[in-house]
Order: sequence, then C-alpha cells, then structure tokens
Amino acid sequence: MKSINPYNQQSLAEYEAFSDWKVQSIIVASAKTYRTWKTTELNDRVLLVKQLAANLRQQKTALAEMMTLEMGKIQKEAIAEIEKCAWLCEYYADHAFEFLAARHVQTEMFKSYVAYQPLGTVLAVMPWNFPFWQVFRAAVPALLAGNTMLLKHASNVFGSALLIEQLFMDSGFPKGVFSVLLIGAKKVEQVLKADSVVGVALTGSEFAGASVAALAGKNIKRQVLELGGSDAFIVMDDADLAKAADVAVASRMLNAGQSCIASKRFFVHEKVQESFMDEVLKRIQKLKLDNPLSENTNIGPMARMDLADELSEQLKKGLAQGASVVYGGERDRCLFEPTLLYLPTADNILAKEETFGPLMPVMPFSTEKEAIQMANNSRFGLGGSVWTRDLKKGEAMALQIEAGAVFVNGMVRSDPRLPFGGIKDSGYGRELSQEGILEFVNTKTVVVERN
Repeated sequence: MKSINPYNQQSLAEYEAFSDWKVQSIIVASAKTYRTWKTTELNDRVLLVKQLAANLRQQKTALAEMMTLEMGKIQKEAIAEIEKCAWLCEYYADHAFEFLAARHVQTEMFKSYVAYQPLGTVLAVMPWNFPFWQVFRAAVPALLAGNTMLLKHASNVFGSALLIEQLFMDSGFPKGVFSVLLIGAKKVEQVLKADSVVGVALTGSEFAGASVAALAGKNIKRQVLELGGSDAFIVMDDADLAKAADVAVASRMLNAGQSCIASKRFFVHEKVQESFMDEVLKRIQKLKLDNPLSENTNIGPMARMDLADELSEQLKKGLAQGASVVYGGERDRCLFEPTLLYLPTADNILAKEETFGPLMPVMPFSTEKEAIQMANNSRFGLGGSVWTRDLKKGEAMALQIEAGAVFVNGMVRSDPRLPFGGIKDSGYGRELSQEGILEFVNTKTVVVERN
C-alpha cells in the first residue's frame, strides 16, 4: 500500500497491510480495553478530550503538512481542518454531561428514566478527502460515550491515520481506546464479524456504503452512513449575486472540489443567470492552481490520478450531452483546472451524477416550483442552499428541499453544534451535536416500582 504525493506523483511511503492475526489481536485488545474504559468516570474522559484538543492546536502545522503531502489539500485548508477538529473536541467536552445525562420521565411508577450507556467497539471506515475531520467527528463522541474505536482509513492517507492514533496516545488515552487497522476494504468483513464490534460509522462512496451496510446488516451491527452528495445551489432573481457568487466558488472549489457537501448543481433564475455567471467567472479566474504547499496556492491537485481520470471522463460525457465550457476544463495529471460550465437543461450526466472535483455546472430555471423540482430530482439528499433576500420565502423553500441540511444565504457546512447527515442515497444516521453522541449508545429504559 503506497502513499503518493498527488502534486508531483512522488512516493511518500509504503505500508505493509496488517496480517489477519494482527487484526484479530487489535480487535481483542480493543474489547479488553472497553471493559475498563466504559467504567472510567465521564469527567476523566472529558479531561482527555480537552488534552486532545490542546495537542491538535499545538501540532497543527505538522499535522496539516501530512494531509497536504498525502492528498493535496492546500495548507490553509489543512490547518483549518485541524483547528475544526480541536473545536469539535472542545464542544463535546463542554456538553458531554448534558448530552449523556439520564432523562427522567414522569410516570405513575416510583421512578422511570432513560439511561445512555456505551455498547462496545465501533469500527470507523473513513475516506481520504478530510483525513482528520471525518475521523474526529466519528471518534470523539463515540469515545466520550464510553465506546472504543477501530479505524480503517483510506489507504492513501495511512500516514494521517497513524498520526491520529499517536495523538490519542500522547493525549493520555489508554492503549486500545483508539486503534488503527492498516487494512484494505476486503478485510472489513473480518472486523465486522467480531462479536465485540457493535457497529460501524462509514463516510465514503455509495458503493462503499452499500457494501459495508450489507455486511453490517448480515452481522446485526449498528450503522451510520454518510455517503455521496450532489447539493443544489438555488439562486433566486432577488439574490445578492456578489455574495452568492463568493460562496458558490468557495463551496465548489474547497478541497479541489472533493467534498461530499460541496454545492455541485447550480440552479440560477433565468433573469440573473448571465450576471451570476459573470460574477462567478471573475472569482474563478483568480484561483491559482499549483503546489498545495505554497502559500500563494488556493486550489491544489485532486487526490489521486484515477479520480482525475474519472472526472475527465464525466466532463467528456457531459460535453457530448450538450454542456459547454465557459472557463477551464484543462488538466495536467492531478492538477484539474477549476471549470465553469453551462447546461441548457438538467438532463445531463453532470447534473445526475456526483462530480467529485472542480466542475461547476450552471443551469437556468424560471419559477420557484421548477427550482425545487430540479433540486429534488436527484438520488442524493445531503445538503442544499437557497439564495434570496426574502428570508420567509427562502425558509419555505428550504423546508421543501429533500436533504439533511439546507442553508438560506449561507454555505452548507458541518458544525459540531448541529446534527449532520443525509437522506436517500446520501446515507442515514447522524453525526455531530447530541444526535451524534447517541448513535452508538444503548438507550436503556429503567423503571423502579414500589414494593
């Protein structure tokens, strides 16, 4: 298993996959640690998470550099990702007692309440595009609830995975609370078969989600799946076009377009379509595509050559179906130009499939009803946004859009304070906020009757 720098294609490291014996020994060790970890006082777990946040902030430059080298994230975005992980740690440390407190229910019984207790070892199957954030948003709430965790990370970011494991150790977490498995996708079944593994949290593609969900279902394990997305970005004729264009470009080009919750389908009212595209073009032309380690770079390479190949093929098919390139479209290995496209209709592969890279297709609409229909005409349902000066109308539209999160006049983003997840083929279950910490607990009813 190789880690390759996507900017220059140089090999960074080679990792030997763990043997079946080593995987099994780590699973057993995690189960053994769970027996003591679940009885550890919540206050002690909170203190460890606070230390984890401090270590993240202290080491953010080195941690960010590993991300940049392994998957091409520009330095500014990589450092912001580490800082966001620290924020998540601090948020859950501040709210763990509140979120996990027993909920008393008034009944005719002497005492009745709901207790939230840990379940065991949780497997996290995580992607390469946000190598730290995806892991931390799954791990921190699960560990605070008293579970232990095994991480199967994407093979091109094994260096980041090992750094995360070391961070937990350096922060004082007992060995076995958080453990990395350097394995390929085929070994996930071996892990899920273990009795001590109670569930799986996966962020990844539809294919990966369907495969792991089938294995988890077969073995009766809990699941939280955060899969693909093709978020709609609706610009009404009364929108602030300059602000909408700022956010449109920021959302679409973040992480070189490789984000599940990036806006990917841009529906713009026909009255303002040309003006909006002019505003977008001004901003895209200023983006500098180059070495992600350079401070002057604001969009880096795609993470792997095969991903860039796939995006090129999607673009080729989209053009054959009537799309036209307004700007960009060129590619040098993993360096893919930010590309603005015009689609006469949404009946195009670039509006039907998820495009995981810096393609920005703009499509016109004429009525509010049409915009909502176009937004909902997707098998995905992760996020979406509406742009209008009429906040009442924007909120009403948001409630009609089929997605796990809809923002009015703002960029769709994950936030530790708010539940995050999708519907339809974008998955099920929720991460973050109180909903996230309760995904992997036993919601236990306790009733005490009088003698």
